[in-house]
This record gives sequence, C-alpha cells and structure tokens, in this order.
Amino acid sequence: MQRTEPPPAEFRHVYEFHLRFGDIDSQGHVNNVKFLGYLEDARLEMFHGDPVRKGEEPVRGMVIARHEIDYKLPLLPTVHPVRVETWVRQARAASFTLGYEVRDDAHVYATATSTIVAFDVEANRLRRFTPYEREFIGRYLAPAE
Repeated sequence: MQRTEPPPAEFRHVYEFHLRFGDIDSQGHVNNVKFLGYLEDARLEMFHGDPVRKGEEPVRGMVIARHEIDYKLPLLPTVHPVRVETWVRQARAASFTLGYEVRDDAHVYATATSTIVAFDVEANRLRRFTPYEREFIGRYLAPAE
C-alpha cells in the first residue's frame, strides 16, 4: 500500500523546532538546503531520540536511497515553532518511504519523501528489516482506507 495524503494524526510523528538565524539566506527566507536538515532532525528523533526516551531500542542500520522535496511557500523568519510531520507512505521487506510536511498551524512550506533502505554496516550491504524494525515502522503506516 502506498499512501500519498497525510494519514490521521495518530500515525504521524511530529518534530517541532524553532528557526535559527543561520537558517535564513540572503533572500530573507529559509535556505532550501536547510529543509533537508529539518527532515534529518525529524528522522533522528523519530527513529532514535523518541525510542530512547521511551526506554525502547532505537532503529539503526538504515540509509537514505532517495530524497524528493517540493517547496510550497517561502519560510520566513518567525518566533513561532515550525514542525515536521512524518509518516510512512509505503513499507516493504528491505525499504520504506517516508512522507513529510514542513509546516506550522496555517501553512505547509514543503512536502517531501525519502526512500530508506535497511543496511548492514559491517557487511556493507543491503539487508531485510528485523521483526522489531518492521513493527516500529508499522506504527507510522496508516491502514488502507
């Protein structure tokens, strides 16, 4: 199953942050490269930070195979928080696709997808996800409608 629209809130991971002065470029808005950093920070919290804080094992051994991002609106300096909402669009035995929105309460500034594959660092090759990894990834995959 592949989900293209954002799922219900209970299947989304939310990472909230504040813009930094260094995120703003000479055009007066957040530089496009910074958006990929926001996605990285959200993934790190989703698969490492949040599980560790909950006493669970973090999910490791994954690499990015592809990113795709669409910029919808310029993200201007603000003192209000911005967030990355992340969910699983599609899951397979050795890869999955994340969907993202970089947004605040009123606007979506960018949408993106990342294809992530399971990787055995020691053997330097692709692998299949473990049962625990599949269960964890499945938490963010809404059932078919």
